[in-house]
Amino acid sequence: MGARSYQVTRTIHASPDTVWRLLTNADTYSEWNKAVIDIQGPIRTGDRIRLISVADPKRTFKLEVSEMDAPTRMVWCDGMPFGLFTGRRTYTIIGDGPDRSEFAMIEEFSGPLAPLITKAIPDLTESFELFADSLKTAAEARGSR
Repeated sequence: MGARSYQVTRTIHASPDTVWRLLTNADTYSEWNKAVIDIQGPIRTGDRIRLISVADPKRTFKLEVSEMDAPTRMVWCDGMPFGLFTGRRTYTIIGDGPDRSEFAMIEEFSGPLAPLITKAIPDLTESFELFADSLKTAAEARGSR
């Protein structure tokens, strides 16, 4: 059995800048993101954040913000030394007109231990859908102001 990955996409009727501001401001996640219980730390390249998700409320994920290219791409990573296991979440926002964005979020697990470790990771499908729906609702509400 191979490693798992999860992906979700949404068309959001708001500018990429509006979507980006929501994704990169940890202080406002609790206002709009129903998939995240808590997030702490600045969302900046090279910084670490602490995230508690509805997918596994008993676990705190310590993630590195490894890439940011405003307002189109951001990557959060976590893993084990020597590449034995890596989790990589990539956010992509593609502008499609002044007030329309195509949003995608994909989480990929890799490394020699991925098939074993992913057995202990809960199914993230529902939390991915909740995250994307929450982002769409919040961005469209802010975009219409």
